[in-house]
Amino acid sequence: MATVLLVEDDHVVRGAMLRSLSERGHAVHAVGTALDALRRVAAETPDLVVLDLGLPDLDGSDALRMLRGITDVPIIIATARDDEQSVVRLLRAGADDYMVKPFTGAHLDARITTVLRRVGRASRTVAPAVHSVGGLRVDVGERSAVLDGEPLALTRKEFDLLAYLAARPGRVVSRRELLEEVWRQPSVGEDQTIDVHLYWLRRKMGESAAKPRYLRTVRGVGFRLVAPD
Repeated sequence: MATVLLVEDDHVVRGAMLRSLSERGHAVHAVGTALDALRRVAAETPDLVVLDLGLPDLDGSDALRMLRGITDVPIIIATARDDEQSVVRLLRAGADDYMVKPFTGAHLDARITTVLRRVGRASRTVAPAVHSVGGLRVDVGERSAVLDGEPLALTRKEFDLLAYLAARPGRVVSRRELLEEVWRQPSVGEDQTIDVHLYWLRRKMGESAAKPRYLRTVRGVGFRLVAPD
């Protein structure tokens, strides 16, 4: 069926959910902290994450934002919080679905199936794109980038950032748009994530902010990707 990462600190609830999903054919991995979830997702990409909000090391909403910084896999929130404001905030922060405890294993299994079907349908509807800008070629379907005939060894988020800019050559893309569309974070705040990823992306492309070729900074506005002069 699906590979599911279950993030739940209550060992009784975790055990019950693990057994229920395993009996329904899913390959389930269970962790009890946000840090372990981040490590697991970075090392092995599951098909879906079931994320509890009441974690001992980090609030689940913060964990959601951090997970969205490294992965696009579907995330279902499982929590006792049921107020509308929390639901809206979590969905806007990148959650794909929301379940209020207590719920049955059959209910969770149905939600998992529905979310994965929706994601699969969306991925089939739009053909993976290939973007070419100068000597740069970004293949979204294969998740590969080649510069002047040489493959670029990019992290997951470096590739996502490059692909987003390559799909909009010449257009200035704001920090806010990058955070919302690439990192799925709703606001900029004091976040330096974009600067760090751009720094490493530029290094791997053989350029720098002082001597840009493809990646140009538009001061006070954002960034754009263009073919070299």
